Amino acid sequence: MKTKKVLIVVDMQNDFIDGTLGSKEAQAIVGNVADKVRKAQQEGSLVIFTRDTHGEDYLATEEGKHLPVPHCLERTAGWQLSEQIPCPEKAPIFDKYTFGSLDLGNFLKELAFPPENIELVGLCTDICVLANAVMAKAALPNAHIVVDAACCAGVTPASHDTALAAMKVIQVEVLNQGNEPWR
Repeated sequence: MKTKKVLIVVDMQNDFIDGTLGSKEAQAIVGNVADKVRKAQQEGSLVIFTRDTHGEDYLATEEGKHLPVPHCLERTAGWQLSEQIPCPEKAPIFDKYTFGSLDLGNFLKELAFPPENIELVGLCTDICVLANAVMAKAALPNAHIVVDAACCAGVTPASHDTALAAMKVIQVEVLNQGNEPWR
């Protein structure tokens, strides 16, 4: 694929929007993310999705010990990507069993034409968006990495802001924070 732009849609799954770990902040960004995906498709950008994926043994895992709320259990309704977000038929989907995806980082690094611009949107800003921004930066240190704050939501508004500040420190550009208009 000869694209120079990539949009990574992180964990826009039912359990994070209006399911087990859903929030009003997550529900509020769904329209923005859907618009962002449609625009990326129109521009010919590569759109990639990640999907938080856990097994029936979730509560026995390290994450399950710290967050004892079963969620995104593989093949359940909560694990599915939201139907409100357009997913191109051949879009790569990375199931990830922890916060960041090494497979995603390797995929980005091995693209025939390394992307110059990578944008991340999705859930949760302070966990999986942050982790995958770090993975993208590690895989392609000279790529311009961007996170759209209007297309992300954190576990809390305060942790969302903290994650955005942390990403700025590692040279990830943050769009639409505060009073900036959404693009």
